[in-house]
Amino acid sequence: MLQAIAFYALATVAVLSAFLVIAARNPVHSVMWLITAFFSSAGLFVLLGAEFLAMLLVVVYVGAVAVLFLFVVMMLDVDFASLKQGFLSYLPLGGVIAAILAIEAILVGSFWASDHVAAPSDVTAITPDVNNVEALGALLYDEYVYFFQAAGLVLLVAMIGAIVLTLRHRPHVKRQKAHEQIGRDRKTAVEMQDVKSGEGIG
Repeated sequence: MLQAIAFYALATVAVLSAFLVIAARNPVHSVMWLITAFFSSAGLFVLLGAEFLAMLLVVVYVGAVAVLFLFVVMMLDVDFASLKQGFLSYLPLGGVIAAILAIEAILVGSFWASDHVAAPSDVTAITPDVNNVEALGALLYDEYVYFFQAAGLVLLVAMIGAIVLTLRHRPHVKRQKAHEQIGRDRKTAVEMQDVKSGEGIG
């Protein structure tokens, strides 16, 4: 009973937050509602027993993607109010597409639930005293550790390449030269001026 109440509460908050993401006029409010939707979805994953997916949703999407969206929105200062002026004109078409997708999801889920048969597998069953996070960690860092490290290396190279491609040196922008500041001596750092009384430095 308590699990059902938690499910309906989290599902309602997730659906309403997802709707307010596109309905809010303020883009900062949209990002906040997006974070709320992510947290509610993470709670639903916990109820389903998928703790790893819940943790992934909070750490990756809330901690990185949503915060990045918020920083970009606040720094670019884009007038999103003018971009959302024609929102209501696309509402009927969006409602029809959403209804079609919902019907397809219900049909696929009902057919799968009625005709689903567990396929034979040679995967070792997880013991009850091991949760999903421990099982996935053991699988990734024991059997697929080289592929996991290779994927991390590919992402690192892609990040460095993106930084190199987007880094531009402007000729008229003053930049800090740390090696010159550290290597200077008293003769180049200090300049003595003989200032006459009442005249100041010209």
